[in-house]
Amino acid sequence: MNDAGKAANLLGQIPQTENKGLPPVHLWNPPFCGDLDMRIARDGNWFYQGTPIGRPAMVRLFSTVIRRDGDDYFLVTPVEKVGITVDDAPFVAVELIAEGSGEAQVLRFVTNVGDETEAGEAHPMRVEIDPETQEPAPYVHVRANLEALIHRNVFYQLVELAEPREIDGAKWLGVWSQGQFFPIGRAE
Repeated sequence: MNDAGKAANLLGQIPQTENKGLPPVHLWNPPFCGDLDMRIARDGNWFYQGTPIGRPAMVRLFSTVIRRDGDDYFLVTPVEKVGITVDDAPFVAVELIAEGSGEAQVLRFVTNVGDETEAGEAHPMRVEIDPETQEPAPYVHVRANLEALIHRNVFYQLVELAEPREIDGAKWLGVWSQGQFFPIGRAE
């Protein structure tokens, strides 16, 4: 079966779960059916056979059946599993809603596919620093081993909310959400 047939077949197998939550992809263990020429770019854009997928509803549908096993990403239905390429993270946090302040603050992120997640113990934030450029790459856990890269504009909003705190003798800037402190950069 060619790639176009694989994608059409996969779409037909995705259970319709409108307003019922996400499909239980973590429970599905279908056979691996090969790789699909589908890629999620670092900026959150989805490509199929090198062409951007222009229909947001289709991207949203595919995003509901993505799963990460180890370092590999798959689209999974009850009957098949196909590999896809993810350049960085499968989602991008494009909006931040901050409620409250200090330790009582709650940070809610909205992704490019409409998922919402509140940073906290179950959905931690982390920042990776590029060893060559020293540029930060911030992430927030969205669901089941899947993260969103926090968009630069959203990261700037986090920096504006940051408070200083000493951790293990070092001074950090970070943000609170659901009683958890998340360091986002050294305060030096």
